[in-house]
Amino acid sequence: MPTPRDRRARLATFAVFFVQGLTFATLLTQVAALQKKHGLSDGELSILLLVVPVIAGAGSVLAGEIAKRYGSRWVLRVAQPFAGLAVVLAGLAGNVPQLVGANVLFGLCLGAVDAGMNMQAVTVERRYGRAVLTGFHALWSAAAVIGAVWASAAGGMGLDLPATFAVAMVAGVAIAVVAGPTLCSAEEEHADPAAGAVPASEHAATTADAVLGRESATAAGDGRETAAAGSGAAKARFPWRPILPLCLAMAFLYVGDASISNFGSVYMDKIMHATAAVVPLALGAYQATTFLVRIGGDLAVRKYGPAAIVRAGGALAALGFAGIVAAPNEPLAIVAFGITGVGLSVVAPQSFSAAGRLDPAGTGVAIARVNMFNYVGFIVGAALVGGIADAANYQVAFAAPLVLAAAIVLLARGFQPKVRTVALEPR
Repeated sequence: MPTPRDRRARLATFAVFFVQGLTFATLLTQVAALQKKHGLSDGELSILLLVVPVIAGAGSVLAGEIAKRYGSRWVLRVAQPFAGLAVVLAGLAGNVPQLVGANVLFGLCLGAVDAGMNMQAVTVERRYGRAVLTGFHALWSAAAVIGAVWASAAGGMGLDLPATFAVAMVAGVAIAVVAGPTLCSAEEEHADPAAGAVPASEHAATTADAVLGRESATAAGDGRETAAAGSGAAKARFPWRPILPLCLAMAFLYVGDASISNFGSVYMDKIMHATAAVVPLALGAYQATTFLVRIGGDLAVRKYGPAAIVRAGGALAALGFAGIVAAPNEPLAIVAFGITGVGLSVVAPQSFSAAGRLDPAGTGVAIARVNMFNYVGFIVGAALVGGIADAANYQVAFAAPLVLAAAIVLLARGFQPKVRTVALEPR
């Protein structure tokens, strides 16, 4: 049974995910306004946007190294308020160099918060002893919708960019500051449940046992042994092999996500010749189904296991992208975007959850590495789909994420490893 302390930590983690979704959406919905304000060409805008995922990858790695020693709570209490500040600075930027500077700060904090909040989520899931991680991502999606609605309302009221950004970010930073002290501490996060060191809790089974339900604890695997507990875990080097399927699945997911986020509206305009009122419905359908599926995602994982859920998700995402490629009209195209959201929605939460199971010492290294491939996928997706569209058209271009979504089906085995114990190699 979760303790009151576990419930407080879960509530604080919900708050962190909410603020991150709000922060991301507040900036993303105003990209066109920023382009117009600074007179950027499409090519210049693309370069500016790529700054964020590149820097975010570095921020994720940095967060992993810091969290190994000080815990992810420290990372989040510093990085999340600065992420909100970066959004406000982007609105205040009077020229392109200032905007670039704000984007660099935002990217660094975005990566750090993405990694840190998922470290907290995995810790909470471990303490609860059952799948709860998808619910955090569902709230992220809900907050992103709220951010988009606020941007629309602010535009209707005639607010300028600084005011639009400031209102949302003052609220977001206030929530983050209040939630910060209640997040799991470094000691709680780095506790090894296999050693019986879970504080303030009587968990007899780890999340791996509760979620997988059928795997027995194994002391050795692949010729590697767990590192010594305590300070030895912080000094260990985490191997890439067990998390590689998770990293690849995360990258393939975000190739698809980037293709829809960046080019879904362009596809509706240039391929479907949709009206201005219909064009946004492609992305809207994708976001709505992502949110709805994540609401019940944890229950599905508990019933069928993470590998089955990811396998089904990859298949549905591939079906959705096939529908986008072959859609003969607007309604079917919108339905296809929605199906794609159903499939892709489950991959990211289960990638982080599986990474956490492979790292029971709670070092955060596995999660930070998996999170880094979020940005790899985003960069590859923007370049790949955009390049194919230039050579052919946007309908053909969506065949690329179709193939990669299908590959997630083959990677699903890595989400349900037979070896529960972390494979850590001493330096």
